[in-house]
Amino acid sequence: MRVQGGVSLIELMLVVAILGLLLTLALPSYQGHLASGYRSDAIANLMKLANLQERYYLSYQSYTDDMTRLGLAADPWVIDGGRYALDAESAGADSFLLKATALGSQAASDPGCASITLSDQGARAPAECWQ
Repeated sequence: MRVQGGVSLIELMLVVAILGLLLTLALPSYQGHLASGYRSDAIANLMKLANLQERYYLSYQSYTDDMTRLGLAADPWVIDGGRYALDAESAGADSFLLKATALGSQAASDPGCASITLSDQGARAPAECWQ
């Protein structure tokens, strides 16, 4: 009698169950890391906007709330990937407040940091989002 090699149905089901368990444990952590990475990108772009505001101030002695005057494509400026929209919430002769607003799935996956701000004085809010 010949012994046939191969994988039994029970062995296959066991492997599928283990993979499913690993996926359910790993996926939320992975999504959290992705959201944190996208938030870091938004923060870097807020810092870039602050630098552009300071350059604008040197030329015109006031800040602007129009992102196109800073050389960006649109107002508000949606950064690559479409996860955040950046805009000057307020800007005047002596101050500005920049705001990054999470869009779409980013707002759902990172609700505590759905709105991140940076002022001309360097005030950052919410503090836990800047860490």
